[in-house]
Amino acid sequence: MEQAKSNSPRLFVCTAIENKDELEERYERAYTFFQSLVADCSEKEAHDALNNAVCKNHEDVSLGMLMSILTEPHNATKCYRDLTLVTRDGWTCVLNNLSNLILERYLKFHDITRNQLLWLIKEMIRNAVMGVDSVCWNLMRYASGGDVTPKNIFLVESLLDIYIENRAWLDKFPVLVCMVVYTYLRLIEDHNIPHLQALRQKEVVFVIALIREHFTEVLTLGRDLVRLLQNVARIPEFNQLWQDILSNPKSLSPTFTSVMQLLQTRTSRRYLQSRLTPDMERKLVFLTSQVRFGHHKKYQEWFQRQYLATPESQTLRSDMIRFIVGVIHPTNELLCSDIIPRWAVIGWLLTTCTSNVAASNAKLALFYDWLFYEPDKDNIMNIEPAILVMHHSMRSHPAVTATLLDFLCRIIPNFYPQYVDKVRQGIFNSLQQIIEKRVLPNLQPLFDSPKLDRELRTTVRETFKEFCSNGNGEGVSGIKEDGHDELPRVGPDEPVFSDDEDDPPPIIAEDTDDDDLPLSEVRARERPELAAALPLLLRPYAETLLDERNLTAANSLLNACSSPMPTPVALADLFAAMLQDAPPLRISLNPTQEELDAILNLPIFCMFNYLNTHKESGDSKRKLIFETLKELQNSLQSVGYCLLFFLKVCYEKERKSEKDPGKKRNVKFKSDLYREYCSALELKIAESLANDFEKCQECDSNILVWLIPDVYREFKDQVQNHIRLLHVIVSTLDARQLQLLVCLTLQGNLMMFKSDDITTMLSTSLGWETFEQYCLWQLLTAHEISVEDVLPIIPKLSYKDHAEALTSVLLMLKQERPTADVLRQLFCRTVDDEDTFVLSTVMYWCQDYEDKVADLLAVLLSTRYPGTSPNKRKRSSKSIPSNAPPSAEQVLGHLEQIRICCVDQDDMSIFNMECMQKALQQSQSNSSDSLKRQYSELFSLAWEDELPISRRARKLVSNSLPISPNLHSSNDDSEEEEIVKPKQAKRRKKAISDSD
Repeated sequence: MEQAKSNSPRLFVCTAIENKDELEERYERAYTFFQSLVADCSEKEAHDALNNAVCKNHEDVSLGMLMSILTEPHNATKCYRDLTLVTRDGWTCVLNNLSNLILERYLKFHDITRNQLLWLIKEMIRNAVMGVDSVCWNLMRYASGGDVTPKNIFLVESLLDIYIENRAWLDKFPVLVCMVVYTYLRLIEDHNIPHLQALRQKEVVFVIALIREHFTEVLTLGRDLVRLLQNVARIPEFNQLWQDILSNPKSLSPTFTSVMQLLQTRTSRRYLQSRLTPDMERKLVFLTSQVRFGHHKKYQEWFQRQYLATPESQTLRSDMIRFIVGVIHPTNELLCSDIIPRWAVIGWLLTTCTSNVAASNAKLALFYDWLFYEPDKDNIMNIEPAILVMHHSMRSHPAVTATLLDFLCRIIPNFYPQYVDKVRQGIFNSLQQIIEKRVLPNLQPLFDSPKLDRELRTTVRETFKEFCSNGNGEGVSGIKEDGHDELPRVGPDEPVFSDDEDDPPPIIAEDTDDDDLPLSEVRARERPELAAALPLLLRPYAETLLDERNLTAANSLLNACSSPMPTPVALADLFAAMLQDAPPLRISLNPTQEELDAILNLPIFCMFNYLNTHKESGDSKRKLIFETLKELQNSLQSVGYCLLFFLKVCYEKERKSEKDPGKKRNVKFKSDLYREYCSALELKIAESLANDFEKCQECDSNILVWLIPDVYREFKDQVQNHIRLLHVIVSTLDARQLQLLVCLTLQGNLMMFKSDDITTMLSTSLGWETFEQYCLWQLLTAHEISVEDVLPIIPKLSYKDHAEALTSVLLMLKQERPTADVLRQLFCRTVDDEDTFVLSTVMYWCQDYEDKVADLLAVLLSTRYPGTSPNKRKRSSKSIPSNAPPSAEQVLGHLEQIRICCVDQDDMSIFNMECMQKALQQSQSNSSDSLKRQYSELFSLAWEDELPISRRARKLVSNSLPISPNLHSSNDDSEEEEIVKPKQAKRRKKAISDSD
């Protein structure tokens, strides 16, 4: 065995100092196992050995044969054939492991392995193996842009040849077609060198054909398709395509109206991700999620040496910027940490551009989502990095900010002159969203900075005059300005710069490069701006608060607020800066009072405490606080759940301090303050609570669970059955937290549901994740929701897509007795041989209530045949109401399933009952010929003569009377009673014209 292992071929190239990893050892073990099965065996013996082994150890046999194919070209054809014969899962195991191997180890493959991988893909395509398209997708990610080395060109051309040779196969996968178009459009840009002209022309012809023949699918690529087409627009074939796109769009697709249709569609993140190799992606994600600001230079230098050192790699910077902007969206917790932010990485990429063309493309990649930004469709995280790059670079790299502002001004008239108004509107939407979401509190310091040259400042002011002044002598932050074109005054002793000064402005402090500073220090440099926005008397308090960042300092500032009052925006900016740097709120599952008091030391809670203790309606400071909270809510969106947390802590603290049990019960949760907060912020209580719980979910699930009982008690009219709030809760819970909520429910301390309109909530929940639905049904069961409340959704449940709900309803029905209403809803389900929900319920009931079930089934079947008048058939085209009884075909179909089960169990007693016999006879006599043929075996159970004497006595007694709906009047509705009574047939025609 050891000898075999030492002689096994190698998948990967390893240096002398690298040890084998677990993946390599796993494949070697599998290969050794495979060789032990087939060594010294004839072909028949080898097949028998493989077939026996694959039944017991399918994965090892499959991986061993896969390694043989990838490392032994001389055995590949025979091994591929054997693998095809012995595989038991349609290649699923092989394809999954092959995709994982490519994503994790492709760069370490031997040349032989790479060649064999391409050979294997061609064979699988030729044999129409399902799932090989995902392998192609993963492998194409290694066809890297900005790389013209022989190995990369070999992969690019080999994949292109595979697609050309198997064009009919490729056409069957629209998503892969889009990936191929997006990839090769990007690569064509790099292949503009003499020795790659033949490859480039082959790529151009192929991509043009794909785009023209699949233009409807290609439209889904969105705006980045336009960006890539612009880079190759000088090529004649693409120039002609552009003419058709702009002048004759209908010739490409009937659904294509204009290029705006593409530009207003955001490109899927999967395509932006696809233009970086998995290795590059891992490094960038590590850089933006693990590396602290101030410790990042060595990582950036390594990254530049590895991927950005060649002249060809200039074009790769655009791909990286689009990836960072569109794919890497950090959480709030990460944004508040000292991890290097996205804007810093993008600023570094911009400064490493040495080509003017590459620099322009990189700027376009950064601002691309600005050009046609729509707040209701696009994501603010896609426009945030650009504004922050300009804002933060102004201090240490003003040239970067200047070039970006200049580019932003020039792009409006030059991107597409015909759509200049739409581009301007998109950029203005972006800037407006930046202000509204408080990404920056004020744009005027950026747009009117003295570090910009006069000409650029004039251009920026003219282009973005709406954001330089609001027309009332106030900047966009609401701070009153003393001059028209000057910067806001920041203090009596500090200079003010204007356009009239030709001399350089006086140096207040020496600028240093921020790259080597911790992020907290970089943020600290912005402190003078925050303090300067406040009235002069409050600035010392603001400086103290920025230094100490505790409740005492915040109380001092708030107590000092008097005439003149600070603006809500300035006060909100001050508190927002501290909230961003503060750690997120977190508690243990059972928090101690010391733990809670430590959290309440944060500055934000001083405002809640003031609102709680000063309830005078005309208090100007109270009004200021509510306006400040409104500004904070717009920027941070975490104010509401901080208020809920504060109210909960006060409530628990007051209850613990009260010794008298009677008085303790009378302690109230001050929900009126939260209602007042929602009213002041013009928020609906239910939606505000859902938003607050979403933010709470991001920070700490323990706080969310801790708040639930009080929220559902104090705001029960707004939150019971609230779908979004409920989804936030069940998507947060773990098993222990779920148990806690169930226990609170059983104790009578939690009521999350009401019977009214529960059907809507249940229908919406069908699309939730499995554990979320599991939590929901556990909570429903704890609340003793009745079967009648869930009956309306039973016909809608799909056994394939709604297994969680079906299982829960089935267990609920298991505890119930059969009734006419329940049975009617069950039989309204679509008949499917694989769906055993109805069958399982009925057969379980038959164990204890066989007589009752037979009686109900007989009535249900009999009432499906009220008559056969022609007039009734004419009304069958009308829509069937949602509460209509099941059709005859549905009842017969479910009875057929029950019949088959009874035959298997050799117990036909339910069908031998007199009531069922009469119902089957009536059904047979009134059914069409096609139904008689379809259910011939079911109808054959009906006896023509009297039933045999040997039937069990209890069934004879219980079913000796003729069928009459009066026996079931307590369970059946009036419609079914009318159907059975012959004397009321004429009235029945009007009453239930849609029942059949």
